Amino acid sequence: MKRLLVILAVLGSLGAATVALDRAAPEFGPEKHIFVPVDDIEWAPGPASLADGSEYAVLEGDPEAEGLFVMRLKLPDGFQIQPHTHPNFERVTVISGTFNLGMGEQFDADAAHTLKAGSFTSMPPGMVHFAHAEGETVVQLTSIGPWEIHYINPEDDPRR
Repeated sequence: MKRLLVILAVLGSLGAATVALDRAAPEFGPEKHIFVPVDDIEWAPGPASLADGSEYAVLEGDPEAEGLFVMRLKLPDGFQIQPHTHPNFERVTVISGTFNLGMGEQFDADAAHTLKAGSFTSMPPGMVHFAHAEGETVVQLTSIGPWEIHYINPEDDPRR
């Protein structure tokens, strides 16, 4: 009898976990399979929170809404993103080019880590960082929206 009660308790826990995952599923993934062939990616100028010259394409979700999103940023050679933070984690995969990423409140190109195509980085919320591109660079960014960028020096914010 004791064994049966333990088995029922375990099964009940698994059922509760499954229900919790089912409820959370829309936050962590699409409701249906998504295909984005490279030739179908639609690039647009911006986003407004980055200096002129960048382009972006949203692959999944909506950076302006709550929930998971995936977008790509296309940055021209020499493009700089001044020191800033985000309120949510930021995961970046370098698709092409070279993405140089540094930490700290002062832009210092010499102190940046060089991330070549295929590289990955993951940053916690609130981490102060900056970046610059070598050659045309495409990065894929995954985070939780709404996406916000807070520049350390307000004068670096192109939205001002």
